[in-house]
Amino acid sequence: MGVSVLEQARIQAQVLVPLVKALQAELGEARANALVRKALGDLYRGFGEEFWKAKNEANLGKAVSSAFKTYARDDALAYDVIEQSHDAFDFNVTRCAYAEFYKALGEPELGFLLVCTADFATADGFGPDVELTRTQTIMQGADHCDFRYRRNPGAAQ
Repeated sequence: MGVSVLEQARIQAQVLVPLVKALQAELGEARANALVRKALGDLYRGFGEEFWKAKNEANLGKAVSSAFKTYARDDALAYDVIEQSHDAFDFNVTRCAYAEFYKALGEPELGFLLVCTADFATADGFGPDVELTRTQTIMQGADHCDFRYRRNPGAAQ
């Protein structure tokens, strides 16, 4: 089945954490983080586009649920589905092994930068009619992450 996304994140952290810290020291935190967000954003947007094309699923709830299960594999996330329909997929993550890992490293802010910001870029790759709203994350100290995916038919091009 291959390496889980959680294990990939752990492996990548060995290189990315010191690299991002060096960039922050050299360029300043704001500029370095913006560069990292752009580079990873482009990568994850591409992943979202590839997934959406391969899935070829009109039901937003079904498609996003399928994508999310990839990130939750190997008990990486515990979550409660609030709504799953043709035009919505809402869920709360109540336990996050990604956050646990980055907190154990003492780097939750880098965990947010390297892991959590990928959610919006991936959603962008799903197309202009899919919107993600998230107001809080476990990585930033909240008791849960609140994911709300919606189809916005007015945004379709």
